Amino acid sequence: MEFKQLESYIAIVKYKNLTTAAEALGISQPTISIHLKNLEEELHTRLIIRTAKNFEVTRRGQEFFVCAQNILKLRDDLINSWNGREAEVIRMGVSTIPSAYILPEVLPAFGKEHENVYFSIDQMDSQKVIDEVHKGTYDLGLVGMKTEDELLAFEQFYRDRLVVITPVKEKFLRMKEQKEMPVECLLQEPVILREKGSGSGKSAGRFLEKMGIKEEKLHVAARINDQESIKNLVAGGLGISIVSEKAVKDYVESRRLLQFSLPEEFSGREFYIVYQKNYILKECAGEFIKFLKAYQK
Repeated sequence: MEFKQLESYIAIVKYKNLTTAAEALGISQPTISIHLKNLEEELHTRLIIRTAKNFEVTRRGQEFFVCAQNILKLRDDLINSWNGREAEVIRMGVSTIPSAYILPEVLPAFGKEHENVYFSIDQMDSQKVIDEVHKGTYDLGLVGMKTEDELLAFEQFYRDRLVVITPVKEKFLRMKEQKEMPVECLLQEPVILREKGSGSGKSAGRFLEKMGIKEEKLHVAARINDQESIKNLVAGGLGISIVSEKAVKDYVESRRLLQFSLPEEFSGREFYIVYQKNYILKECAGEFIKFLKAYQK
């Protein structure tokens, strides 16, 4: 059964004449007759009864007429959706830092130049985003890590750095006056870490490794999968943490947290746009990638 056969059948029922129906579709009468014949043979039933004086659509023919209309409507809706509104939808999986601290700056600016683009965004940890992009769930992912997945492309779009945050307490204020916090303090204070799948967690782990600090020697007070919760817990005095500078800018500026820099050669971290290499990106997704790579504050 083909769409052309369905189109022919609907025209036949509509015009109640094969010649008129063929002219309306721009095909020959023999062709439209063959379409009808093939449909009846495939369905094993008479759809149209024609005599010299009468043209009658059988009961099953009426049922099939409704079905044929519905099938073609579904086809047309799909095509219109895909080439129309759906073509302007960008489906993204986004990790915590881009979701909370980068997209709120980027999306309004992008929207001013691309008013017809609509975003469907889910937030999760970086590893989960990468897994879902691999499966084709999202057009794009924004993550704080990259993998060796040969099916995926990773393009850097933002560079951040790791910092240590502490409560605003007297001993940390004294350290702040020294302009630099000794890394050895990490071994003496309770530490709050991100969950295993997060890009921030992996970046912090790499930093500790480069500094020769083994995680098992840390006094880990908690592992939290929410960046805001970590900030609040540190501000409340539960411990210190290693986080992205971008994520704590607001708390540092409002004096709810103290921030300490880490050695530059070890503390840099990147955020990446991830997508399938063999996936033909929508035009709007390509435009968003260009915009994102050019937009760093």
